[in-house]
Formats: sequence, C-alpha cells, structure tokens
Amino acid sequence: MTTTDKNFATSVWDFFCSLKLTLFLLISLALTSIIGTVLPQGVLPPEYVARISPTKLQIYSRLGFFDMYHSWWFITLLYVFSLNLVCCSIKRLPHVFKFISEPNLVLGEGQRNSFPLKNELSFSGSIEKGKERLTEFLGKEFAAPVVTEHNGEYHLFAQKTAWCRLGVYVVHFSILVIFIGAIIGSLAGYKGFVTIVEGTSVNAFERQNGQQMPLGFEVLCEKFNVDFYSTGAPKEFRSILTVLENGKPVPGYSQVKVIVNTPMTYKGITFYQSSYGQANEGSDHFITVSAKNGGTVEKIAVRENVAVTLKDGTSFKLLEATQEVRQFAPGFSGPAARIEVTPKGVAPQTFISFKNFPEVNAQRGDALIFSYEGTNARMYTGLQVAKDPGVWVVWLGCALMVIGISVAFFMSHKRIWVVVTKGHVRMYGNASKNQAAFQMQFEDISEKFQLIKI
Repeated sequence: MTTTDKNFATSVWDFFCSLKLTLFLLISLALTSIIGTVLPQGVLPPEYVARISPTKLQIYSRLGFFDMYHSWWFITLLYVFSLNLVCCSIKRLPHVFKFISEPNLVLGEGQRNSFPLKNELSFSGSIEKGKERLTEFLGKEFAAPVVTEHNGEYHLFAQKTAWCRLGVYVVHFSILVIFIGAIIGSLAGYKGFVTIVEGTSVNAFERQNGQQMPLGFEVLCEKFNVDFYSTGAPKEFRSILTVLENGKPVPGYSQVKVIVNTPMTYKGITFYQSSYGQANEGSDHFITVSAKNGGTVEKIAVRENVAVTLKDGTSFKLLEATQEVRQFAPGFSGPAARIEVTPKGVAPQTFISFKNFPEVNAQRGDALIFSYEGTNARMYTGLQVAKDPGVWVVWLGCALMVIGISVAFFMSHKRIWVVVTKGHVRMYGNASKNQAAFQMQFEDISEKFQLIKI
C-alpha cells in the first residue's frame, strides 16, 4: 500500500472515530425526530391533506417526511452513527482494557508528586514486617493489594470497581442493540388499521400502504362502550374483544377489554384502541311525528338524507344524528338529530330534535312535533394493528443502556498505592470520578493508617 493510500485510509478512519461526527449525528437525529413528531406519519388524514398546500405535500412526500423513520436518509444517519460508535469503541477500548488489566503497580517519583491525596507514616520495625502489616491492613480496609518489590521498596497496589471504566462501552453496545431491534421491527414488522362493527369479526386488516393482510385468526368485537365528560368530550372508549381460532374462542382471550394505553396482544400482533364511530350502513333512525293539538303518534323509520312525505304533504329529511349531543349543544345530553322539514308550499326549515327533552321539541310552535327516538345502528371500533418482532431486542438494549449509564456515571475506579521503604510508608489515592466522595473515604483510611503499629 502506498503512502497516499495509507494517508487516505487514516483520514477515513479518523473521520469515523471523530467526536465531532458523533455530535453532528446526534443533533441531526434529534432534529429529524422532531419532524417525525410534528408531521403525521403513515396514511395522511384527509383533513391534513386539505389543509396543506399541494407544493408542500409534494416536497414532504419526496423527502419521506410522512414515513420518516423508514426514509433512506434517516436509515443512513442511523447506519453512519452505528459505524461511528463501532469505530470509536475499536479505537479506544483496547487502551481502556489494557489500563484495567495491566495497572501501574510501581509508582514512580514523578507520579507520586501529582497525587493530591497522600499520607505518610514512620515506623521503626523491619521493612518486611511493615509490608506484611500494611498488606493485611489494606486488604481489610479497602481491597487486597498486589505487592511488587522494586529498588529496595515494596509497592502495594489495590483497586476497586476498575471495570466501571467499561460502562461507556456498554452504552455504545446498547445503542447498537436498539438499532438492531429497530431494523428487525422495520423489516419483519408492520402496522395497519381495522374497523370492527359490534357483533361482527374480521380476519384481515389494512396496512399503511393500503394492502389487505390476513391476521391468521379472527377478532370479534363483542361490545363497544363510550363514556363522556359533562362537556360532551369522550372520557373513555373501550372495546370488548374475543380472539377466535377456527370459529371458537381462544382460552384467555375471551372478552378482553381494550382501552387507550391498554392493548391486546395475540401471536405477536398488538391491537390498540384508536377510534370509534357509528356504523350507519344498513341502519335506521326513528322519528315520531305527532300533531300539536293531539291525535295519533306516528313512528317512522328513516335513513339519513332520504326524504319522507307525510299524508298532509309535509316532507322531512334527517340530515344527521348523534348519540351524544353535549359536545354540540351544551346543556343538553343524549341522542339528537338535525331535521329539515318542508311544509307543503312553504320554504324548508331546519332544527334539532332531542330525545331526552321532548318539551324543547314542542316549543317550536309548528303544527307537527318531530321527536328523535334513536337508532338501531351499531357502533364500530377502530383499532391500530401492529407487529414488531424487534421490540424485545429494543427492550434489551434499553436495559443495557440503563446499566451502562448507571455504571458510567455513578461508579468510580478507585486506586490506592502504598510505598514501603525502610522506616517510612507513603500512601497515595486516586479516583476516576467523584473525587470528593473518595477523598472522604481516603481520609477515613488515613486516620486508621496513622494508628497502625509496626
């Protein structure tokens, strides 16, 4: 290999080992993650498409902003960041491992002067006796020392939690594990959506790309319920689901309650409560019509936007209905419908009829009273469907990250040297971090050190 090739290879290696590259990638990933949080991902809601300009929509689509976490440039950032972590670890880990496995057992004169933590002791006994007594003392108060004889001196070296210096590399490894889990989920997993009408079951769902995908089993919606706040806003909506295999309920998966943040998982597929609504297809609404001055009451089954003509020539049409009117008409509750009535030869008029407030319906002053009685329509539940086989790999990476961060930030490599010469003993201490806490420990050992009789 020529010198030019070596220089180029060295430059590439230094580039991928650069801390500046690490910071740049971290900032880039953070900023792009904000984009993925602000902009909707997957299938775009119609209201969002109607609100955004066609130019922006086209630009965002081409840049992959609506499926950002699967876009080529975001995946490239993750790959480069992974390569950066691997290169940094390969470059620095051997030095750290050597530092741990081959510690400096003999303390030179120049090094002794650099330690802020030190203590001295004079004794009149033999150097051999002093070495033995101090070896016992250090093993009892701190850690069993390694004894080395050098130039007529005995050097006692003891250390604790030296392996904590590897904590940062556990964090590096955990990030790679999380990325691997995300890649597994991206390649082998999927997301989609399904709606299930009460009393019916489905055996397939629609993926984000619009493709129908079989589940391999059936999911039956036994019941759907929704509770409301006094303002009319939904308080909690829940589905009662049963998993069916060959038409029979699966033990342990019968009448499972699914609410927001409490999903159901079966065969690695998770169902999240997402939305709900009223299934109007094939359903009827019921309107009672009565004369204000008395007489028979006629109950009529109608469908939305279908005109009905009465015997006196009056026609009416149900424009829309809701089973909870509080969010549209504060002070009222329960089912209600917006009705358009056209008396013969008179312009049409529109009003709201309340099931629970018949007196309000009668206050209109017209000859006919229209009362909404409800509907036989069933509710449907909207469920997000997701499968992520890499989720346990991600959780493993998260656990490793917590362990690595705890080791890296809350543990310290502590070292003590004791140099024994004839008639004199010197003790030195050092810690990789949290020097103040180690100083207290060193001072406590020093006090006991001064009481040693040799």
